[in-house]
Amino acid sequence: MEQQRALNALEPYLALSKSATSPRAAADLITQATSAPQTYVFTELLSTPNIQALRNSQEYLPHLHLLEIFAWGTISDYHASSNLPKLSPAQHSKLLLLSLLPLCSKPTTLSYSALQSHLFQDDESDDAQLETLVTQAIYASLISAHLDPLNRVVRVTSTAPLRDLAPNSVPGMVTILSDWEVRCDETLNDLESQIVAVRARAKDDKLRSRQGEKHFEDAVSQATEQAAKRGEGQDQRAGGRSGGMNGGGNDGGGGGAFGMLGAVGNKMWGNMMGRGGKRAGGPGAEEDEDIMEIDEDESHGGGGGGGSRSRGAKRTGRYR
Repeated sequence: MEQQRALNALEPYLALSKSATSPRAAADLITQATSAPQTYVFTELLSTPNIQALRNSQEYLPHLHLLEIFAWGTISDYHASSNLPKLSPAQHSKLLLLSLLPLCSKPTTLSYSALQSHLFQDDESDDAQLETLVTQAIYASLISAHLDPLNRVVRVTSTAPLRDLAPNSVPGMVTILSDWEVRCDETLNDLESQIVAVRARAKDDKLRSRQGEKHFEDAVSQATEQAAKRGEGQDQRAGGRSGGMNGGGNDGGGGGAFGMLGAVGNKMWGNMMGRGGKRAGGPGAEEDEDIMEIDEDESHGGGGGGGSRSRGAKRTGRYR
């Protein structure tokens, strides 16, 4: 935007250059253009035929050199040259502003002393004058900066691209751009190698993760199988013990139950037979009762053997 504004400010002088056919008119046009407030680029004016015709005029050739200094030079170049036209206050202020731009071409912090050594002569070194110049450049949108009078520094953040290129500066710029291209290629190659290395590490990490998961799954499966086998063995041993205990108890209990039932049945049978004999009143009934009483006494007095003998005696008495 600053370039377009500067070109728009130069347009009237470009139109006037067509009618400045005489060397004096061309020289006057240069003075007017370099004194205008908003003109900061001059290559277009410098390249017009009538301005270039001043190279053939020995009298007004210094005006052409002065225009070249405004296009791409600095105030130091003006002081170093001889036979140049004297600057008006407006031209001096304009050339100081144009000389400030190359010093602020990069975001940096510039000291007052460094700026004064480049912009002013020894008798012009004044902090107030420098601060006024920097303030004018800020308000003209030539630079973005902050003044720090306490520390005597100027903190520059950006600069407008308004300076023209000097002759034979293109090869130097090509060299700079070529070096920058080489650095960019090296950076890209370095990034690509790092990307390859990162991908390789990611692949190895993924493989190790899968192997670890497989080992974990195998360990879990093996532990599960071992636990299942131990559980089956314990169940089999527990089943064998419980089966043996149940079988032995049933046999013993069955024998005792059947023996008790047999004794009770024999006693009931004997009682029934005895009562039947009394009711019948047949011969030998009293003997049977005596025999039964004797047998009962023996059964109470003796053990299992006596009981069996009494049952035998009862049967013998019945059938006698």
